[in-house]
Amino acid sequence: MSLHRLPLAALAAVTLVFAAGPALAALAKGAMAPEFTAKGAMAGKPVTVDLSDALEKGPVVLYFFPAAFTSGCNIEAHAFAEAVGDFRKAGATVIGMTAGNVDQLEAFSAEKCAGKFAVAAASPALIERYDVRLTKADGTRTDWSDRTTYVIGRDGRVAFVYSDLKPNEHIARSLAAVRSLSGK
Repeated sequence: MSLHRLPLAALAAVTLVFAAGPALAALAKGAMAPEFTAKGAMAGKPVTVDLSDALEKGPVVLYFFPAAFTSGCNIEAHAFAEAVGDFRKAGATVIGMTAGNVDQLEAFSAEKCAGKFAVAAASPALIERYDVRLTKADGTRTDWSDRTTYVIGRDGRVAFVYSDLKPNEHIARSLAAVRSLSGK
């Protein structure tokens, strides 16, 4: 089986999970974003992602996604990769986080993120602190992360939050939020 393909049972689980409605993230605008350090990858190489270090450079777009190499997550990673130059011009760093298929992050960072930004493994504790646990339509909690995007200002406060399992609006909305912070 290819590294990029999920076993049939996992694919069925993903289908059930994506049947869930959008979740409401608990971290509201103005809340302090929980600090973290996590293992991840960028351009296929292992990296350590540290929110505090990233915030020293400017705002951070922290986007949580359900799992590497699933259709919606592939679309979202590609779209963020295409827009990363616009985020950088506005002074922001993009970081992707997931609790799903973390064993595939090196390949995902190179292929779907085009090596343009880091993706990292979100621990269960971090998923809870950011309140991004994916819940199925029947209310059953999963071990995967929801699709939620946070824009975090240099001061560590949440400036914007958007939760929707459809990946389409995350990039445009978070870029607009970053631009409103920086005036660029």
